[in-house]
Amino acid sequence: MEKAPATARENDFASGATVAVLVPLPLAGAYDYRVPDGITVALGDFVTVPLGPRQISGVVWAAGTGEVAADRLRDIVAILDVPPMPSAQREFLAWVSDYTLATLGSVLKLAMSVPAALAPPKPQTAYALGSATPDRMTPARSRVLEEVGAHPPRTAVELARAAGVTPSVVKGLANLKALIPVQLFPSAGFGQPDPSIEGPPLSAGQTQAAASLIAAVKASEFSVTLLDGVTGAGKTEVYLDAVAETLRAGNQALVLVPEISLTSQWLERFQRRFGAAPAEWHSDLTASKRRATWRAVAENNVQVVVGARSALFLPFPNLGLIVVDEEHDGSYKQEDGVIYNARDMAVVRARTGAFLTILVSATPSLETMVNTQSGRYGRVHLADRHGPAELPHMQTVDMRADPPPRGHWLSPVVTDAIGAELDAGSQAMVFLNRRGYAPLTLCRTCGHRMECPNCSAWLVEHRHTGHMECHHCGHRVRQPESCPECGAQDSMAACGPGVERVAEEIAALFPQARTAVMASDTVTGPAAAAEMVQAMANHEFDILIGTQIVAKGHHFPLLTVVAVVDADLGLSGGDLRATERTYQLLSQVAGRAGRAERPGRAFLQTYHPDHPVMAALISGDRDAFLAREAEDREAQKLPPFGRLVALIISGPDPGATETFARTVARAAPGQKGVRVLGPAPAPLSMLRGRHRHRLLLRAARSVNVQAYVRRWLEGVKTPSGVRLQVDVDPYSFL
Repeated sequence: MEKAPATARENDFASGATVAVLVPLPLAGAYDYRVPDGITVALGDFVTVPLGPRQISGVVWAAGTGEVAADRLRDIVAILDVPPMPSAQREFLAWVSDYTLATLGSVLKLAMSVPAALAPPKPQTAYALGSATPDRMTPARSRVLEEVGAHPPRTAVELARAAGVTPSVVKGLANLKALIPVQLFPSAGFGQPDPSIEGPPLSAGQTQAAASLIAAVKASEFSVTLLDGVTGAGKTEVYLDAVAETLRAGNQALVLVPEISLTSQWLERFQRRFGAAPAEWHSDLTASKRRATWRAVAENNVQVVVGARSALFLPFPNLGLIVVDEEHDGSYKQEDGVIYNARDMAVVRARTGAFLTILVSATPSLETMVNTQSGRYGRVHLADRHGPAELPHMQTVDMRADPPPRGHWLSPVVTDAIGAELDAGSQAMVFLNRRGYAPLTLCRTCGHRMECPNCSAWLVEHRHTGHMECHHCGHRVRQPESCPECGAQDSMAACGPGVERVAEEIAALFPQARTAVMASDTVTGPAAAAEMVQAMANHEFDILIGTQIVAKGHHFPLLTVVAVVDADLGLSGGDLRATERTYQLLSQVAGRAGRAERPGRAFLQTYHPDHPVMAALISGDRDAFLAREAEDREAQKLPPFGRLVALIISGPDPGATETFARTVARAAPGQKGVRVLGPAPAPLSMLRGRHRHRLLLRAARSVNVQAYVRRWLEGVKTPSGVRLQVDVDPYSFL
């Protein structure tokens, strides 16, 4: 939709000027276009431009380069009727492109993820009172006219429903001129949070922490603060005070969460605090809701958004605060397309907009702790749980000394503790970070293992649905009745436990207990997750068995015992953050216990009770654990004391992929402080039918790795069918 010429704005480009327009395609830069007669454009305007034989929406990014001859320039087709992209966001997108080595057009696509939102909403026909009076008045007509007289104009369907008539009665009155049609733009339906509503009373420690955050908001300048506190310390209520101050200043706030489907308790708390729900942003929203939310954010009609990592790219015109809840969580790292860490990019977005970012965690990442210790970030600390609650007592269960019976997975120490708590009217949680029934199925006769045809991974049995699934590509097959290799009947054996298998054992041990399994494949979407969380809080379940999604922020007042099956699971492999992640995950899941008046206990089933992670969890000395972790990383010059960049090369042909990987390795320039490792087959050597090789660049902290990689790859031509991805600051080493 073309917009009428506007009054003069800063950085206006008048008719005949040349401007560079960036489009949301994987292109390195913007293209020059001419501003046609009769219109004026400004930086940030959304426009429609011709690109080849089609038309596409883009953003006026800069003045034209002048590299295109005047007779070859094409005209901008139209200016779109949507607020321009703010300069702070344009600066942010350019920074993300430069840092991640993704094309600028690909990054723009993240910010233009809802193309339909660029068009204004279509008006609806509503009805108001007209000047005519019907010759024949019926009870139905009278009810309609009474409704219209008492309320603002509404659509025929809404009016008919309110009056208890059919829409034809409304249309008949309109034909008689008793009602007149008016055009209304539909409301986006977002409430306005009220910062004047008093929050719950805070403890002395919470009050002091909140005051520090409020002062940082009022400063209206870039800063980062870690809100650090034990599980159950009431960190959410503290940062909501900072949100309230942001709203009082007339600014927008963004709260990033790692798992949007598990925020039901958070949303309830927000609504109680502010009298209205925030806008949500995540992949489960309908297309119409995404469109309405994107546009409402751009028009400054939404004050608070809670969302997953992609919410960082919404077009906030007046953003004044970002909160990154559970900042340590690995799901903030986007692994496909534009590869970025939303926690780190949130800090950059705050810098471009000159406001505060709050990083929140009971188990902060080592990167964040190092930044606080160096003085780059501020820190406020909550040392105690809120109210009468105390931290749970944690103990290891040595599986060598107290093993479960053969074919079982729970130690008698754990089952005795669960039984005692159930007898006392409390609830239990059993945690295993492995979905499905069993991670491996093999033939007892010939040894054949059920493997994904598209990935170098085993198929996971899901007994409740009767199928086997690859958790990497989603390939599914029915559970075989005979071995696909040798044909032996009833020879397929499940090896190892998943949460379904543990749930089966618990049902046999505690037949009277009400149980539920909570994993990403059994709880689909925010509504189902909210229902299960509420049911657990209402004591409709006695035992909850789950994967890592049960570890994130839930408050179950009657939950007093948590048992972790296979606590050693995350300690193996070549991941440099393996010990840190395991500590964080186990600390978080243990922290679900004892969050109210009843004391809690947590049991960690392990074959390595003397491992530093287990010792740190039992002692509760988190800072000493992080100090040792930092010492180990610094000695090896690993992040955050060194730089890593991964190059992942993939293709359908294994030989061509390996050959190109070796070509890339040979092209690496020599530079002091830089070492290139590889190529080598990736641990996950085939993924979704593509063979994969990896190279790893290790560099000193002082090295500009982006400049090095650009120089490295500028003369490398990628063959057809082969893909080369660059992952700056990798989190996954698969």
